[in-house]
Amino acid sequence: MDWVRGKEIGHGGFSTVHLATPAKTCPSDHPPLMAVKSCDSALSSSLRHERRVLSELGECPRIVRCLGDSLTAERGGEELYNVLLEYAGGGSLADSLKSRGKPLSEPEIRRHTRSILEGLEFVHSKGFVHCDVKLQNILVFPRGGDEEVKIADFGLAKRAGERLAEGGKQGGFEWRGTPMYMAPESVNGNEYEPPSDVWALGCAVVEMATGRPAWGSRAESNAYALMIRIGVGDEIPEIPEGLSEQGKDFLIKCFAKNPKKRWTARMLLKHPFLAVDGALSVEEVARDCGAEFTDPSPRCHFDFQHWVSTQCSRTSWESGSLSPSSETDSDPSFIAEHAASEISSDSSSGIDRIGELASHERPNWEHSEGWATVR
Repeated sequence: MDWVRGKEIGHGGFSTVHLATPAKTCPSDHPPLMAVKSCDSALSSSLRHERRVLSELGECPRIVRCLGDSLTAERGGEELYNVLLEYAGGGSLADSLKSRGKPLSEPEIRRHTRSILEGLEFVHSKGFVHCDVKLQNILVFPRGGDEEVKIADFGLAKRAGERLAEGGKQGGFEWRGTPMYMAPESVNGNEYEPPSDVWALGCAVVEMATGRPAWGSRAESNAYALMIRIGVGDEIPEIPEGLSEQGKDFLIKCFAKNPKKRWTARMLLKHPFLAVDGALSVEEVARDCGAEFTDPSPRCHFDFQHWVSTQCSRTSWESGSLSPSSETDSDPSFIAEHAASEISSDSSSGIDRIGELASHERPNWEHSEGWATVR
C-alpha cells in the first residue's frame, strides 16, 4: 500500500511514530489516517519482530491492528523499515490519565480493565506473552462520547515457554519490560510467562485508580532498589483504599507472589469486579475455571473448615503413615510425637530449600556492565 508520511506524534527506544495517510491511488476501504512506526532498516530487528507477532496473532478487537509494512528510501539515502498501524486518536491511557489530572472513576477502571483483559486472554490463548503491559502501551480510541482501549507495542512479546537468550548477560539474565510493572518471578528467575502479564495488569489498575505508579513515584529514581522490593519478601503494591471490596480482591488475585497461584486472564474476566450480569462469587469463578486453589482464605482464627491436616487425617491412617501397629502406637502421646516429627521434618526441608537459595555474598549493585536496557 502506498502512503504519505505526516508529522511525528511519538517516539520510543526503537522507533519513531508518524501520522500517515493513504496515497490517492489506494482503494477507498483503507482508513483515512494511520500511524506508522519507523526505524533504520539495519536496526529494525525489534520492529520486524513486532510485525511478525501481530501477523501470527491475527485480528482481535482488543489489539491495535497492523495494516502492513514497507521499506522506504528517505532523504540522504537512508532506508527505513515501516509498520503501518491503526491510529489511536486519544493517544495512550497514560497520556489520558495525565491530561485529566486525576484518577479514573471505578466504572471507567472496570471498563478499561475488561478490555485489556480480553486482549490479554486472546494473546495468551495464541501462545504469546506481551511482556510490557503498561498504561503507555494501552491506546485510546474515541468512540462518539465514549472511549475504547486496545493493547499495542508487541516489540518485547515472546512465545510462552520460550527461554530467553542468556549469552552475555550478567548472571545469565535478560531483563525486559518496565521495572515498575515487572513481576517477582521476572526479577528473581528471568521468567516471563502469562502470569507476569497479569501482575503488570494489576500495576496498571493501581495506576488508573490513584494516578500514580503502583510502587510510588520514588520508585522511578532507583530501579535497583525497586527490584529488591519486588523480588524479596512478601511486599506487594499498595491496594488503593478508594476501590470497592471487589476491586481490592481483584488486585489481590493479580498480586499473588507465587505465579502458580495468580489468577489467569480468563479467570479474572469472570471476577465479580468486572462482571456485568450474573456475577459469580470468587470461589465459584475459581471452580468454574478449573483452578487448583479453590479454598478461600480464612477470615478469622477458626475459619479453617476446608483445611485438613495431612499429618492426622483419615487418609494418613489408612495409607499406613500413622497406622497404629501396637498398643504403644495407638497411644495419643505417641501419635502427637509422631505428627510433630513429621511437621518438624517438613519445616526443616523448607529451611534447607531456602538455604540453597541463600548466599553469604552481597550483590554488587554498583556494577552496571551487562545489564540490559529497559524501557
